[in-house]
Order: sequence, then structure tokens, then C-alpha cells
Amino acid sequence: MTPLFRTLLAAAAMLTVLGPARAEVTVRDAMATTVTLTRPARRIVTLVPHATELVYAAGAGDRMVGTVDYSDYPPSARKLPRIGSMMGVSLEAILRVRPDLVIAWKDGTSPQMIARLREQGVAVYVSRPAQLDDVAREILALGHLAGTDAAAARSAAVYRQRLAKLVTRYRGRTPVSVYYQVSPAPIFTLSDASFIGAVLHLCGGRNVFGALAVPAPQVSLESVVAARPQVMLAGSLAELAMWKQWRSIPAVAHGTFYAINTDLASRPGPRLADAAEAICATLDTARQTLGLTPR
Repeated sequence: MTPLFRTLLAAAAMLTVLGPARAEVTVRDAMATTVTLTRPARRIVTLVPHATELVYAAGAGDRMVGTVDYSDYPPSARKLPRIGSMMGVSLEAILRVRPDLVIAWKDGTSPQMIARLREQGVAVYVSRPAQLDDVAREILALGHLAGTDAAAARSAAVYRQRLAKLVTRYRGRTPVSVYYQVSPAPIFTLSDASFIGAVLHLCGGRNVFGALAVPAPQVSLESVVAARPQVMLAGSLAELAMWKQWRSIPAVAHGTFYAINTDLASRPGPRLADAAEAICATLDTARQTLGLTPR
């Protein structure tokens, strides 16, 4: 055996022990920005609760080293170190936990914070699931960044299958007009630029403020009365009590106003499928009360 042949054998043996080199991973985030890691993420920080749920769904919950207040699902997320809230975090608090990936929120994280993190060499993925399938796409993207592609693919497939069943079940339902109240004072609602607008559409609802441009617009009392929704939804019935004097609103006249689980409906994560199931069932209950039948 020649010295050269022995050297080649030794090199092959070393490669067998070490395994294949991990190539860099690249995805595009919700802002179409390319996010590249030299190796799969091992230390992940999320700056919004829904992103925490996405990371766990992608099979990378054990990589989490920090998050913000109200990141409480799954239950194990409650034990994660807090580095601030959705209203604000400090750069120092984030850097202290040494993340190699931070997941920010388009509608909540300041552009200045995102820029400062990138200046410090921290990769930032900006999340913004606005449509129903965006949840699945972001699960897959985060799974790729964490090297947990197989687990992410399973979660995304289950989520998509659940939505597909709802689409099939509720296709052809008689449309009902819906007002979705986020807060009573000032009055905020959601438009079709939000993921809840997509849920209402899936369930056969017509969002009375769907055409407004911003996802969570402020509206006037008069505009709600003028819209005459057949169904009113909010986080609690107490929040809808303010409308009981307006009998000209069909939802008030027929008693078709309902409380929904905002813990599910306010987070565009995998549990959005649960929210969609509940809202679709609620609209069917309203149809029965209103004397409407599926088309």
C-alpha cells in the first residue's frame, strides 16, 4: 500500500466519522428578504408569541433561548427566558442570550431594532402570516433554518389538511355579513388584509369592513350601525353589550352576536385551524337563527 493510498484511506475514514459537512441554509422571509445561516440555527429568539408557536410547530422548540411576554403555547414555552414584550425589547437583552436567529414581526418589531440586530451580525427572519397558507409556509421556512425540515413538513401538512377539509365543508354556505370587533373603545375591527378576514371568507362570512386597506382599522360607531351586520363577533359578550340599543342592526335584533376564543383567533400560528373550525361553526349557528340554509 503506497503512502498516498494510506493518506486517502485516512481522509475517507475521517469524513465517515465527522459526517457530511452542513451547508448553509437560506430562505426568504415575509418581506422577501433573503435570510442565510452558515449552519442550522441552534439558538432562536422570538419577538412575538405567534412566532414561538411556529418554531415549536417546526420541531425546533428545543432551540428556543428567549421570547417575549404572552408566549405561553405550547406549555413548555412558558419556561423560556423573557427578553421583553411585544411593545418593546432591548438590544442588550437579546444579545445576552446569544441568538443565531431572531424571528421578528412585521407589524410589531420596529425597523430600527431589526436593523440594529443585523448590524450586530444576528440573522433576522421577519414573520407576517397574513393569509391562511402563510402559516404553513412560515413553518416550513423556520424548519429549514433550524434543520428540522421533516418535522416542519409534517406540521405544515396537518395544518393544510385541516384547512382543506374546512374549505370543502363550508363551500357553498349562504353568505352572512360579519362585524368582528377587536376593541370597543376606541372601536377597532379587522379587514380582509388580516388573517381573520381570510378565516371569515373560508367560513362563508362577508366581512363588513373587509375592503379597508389596513389590517386592523379604527372605525366609527355610526359606520358599524350603517353596515348592519348579521353577525357580530368579539372576545366576550360584554364587549358587544354596547350595541344592544341599536335594534336596526340585524345581529342585535336576532341575537346573533357571539364570543370567540381570542387566544386562538389572535395568533396566526398552527392553532389558527382551531380558530377557523370554531368560527365556521359559530356562523352556522347564526345561519340557523337567521333562518338561512346552505346554498
